[in-house]
Amino acid sequence: MNDSKTIRVSGKGMIRLKPDTVRVTMTLEGMEPDYAATLKRSASDTERLRSAVQKAGFSREDLKTLNFHVQTEYEGYQEDGVYRQRLVGYRFRHELSIGFPWDNDRLGEVLSALSDNALTPEIRIAYTVKDREAAKNQLLGAAVADAKAKAEVLTKAAGVRLSGIRHINYSIDENEFAVHPVMYSGLSRKTAADCAAPEIVPEEITAEDSVTVVWEIE
Repeated sequence: MNDSKTIRVSGKGMIRLKPDTVRVTMTLEGMEPDYAATLKRSASDTERLRSAVQKAGFSREDLKTLNFHVQTEYEGYQEDGVYRQRLVGYRFRHELSIGFPWDNDRLGEVLSALSDNALTPEIRIAYTVKDREAAKNQLLGAAVADAKAKAEVLTKAAGVRLSGIRHINYSIDENEFAVHPVMYSGLSRKTAADCAAPEIVPEEITAEDSVTVVWEIE
């Protein structure tokens, strides 16, 4: 079967999902003059965060690391008219996350525990869905159905009919299936209470994806 007897159609799927899960992401940053001190501070700050989430009723292991890295920091200076650089320290960035079923009271407990902590991590609150795989399958199904509907219109107009599918290509980009209504660089008791207030209701999650299907035609 050659390419003259195929039809290639792209389909687009879109779904709307009601969030059922809250994900709180905390990012710790700091710098020390030497590498060992940087690792020690990172470990100490992380331990304080784990204690905070434990105070909110979670297990220490519920706080998961998403990303961790240490990088060198330099500063520029001039010496005898020559621009030079010197090492000033090592900066760490540790991103951690905790997720739980959406409940504003529960969220308030977590944020209150974090606001009682002397640390001031960047905090992002995302509303997402627990079963992301089911959401992805639903989205791809909608995209394929759209491609098929378009192909049927085209083949009917052309006086031919669809046969078997030769190829299906789809995006490998991962949909996050989340909305991010709130981010704080620091958290006070007031902002913690405001964020967990009952009137804070996230919008529906809108996700899109596309597929390209190649059919044989008769």
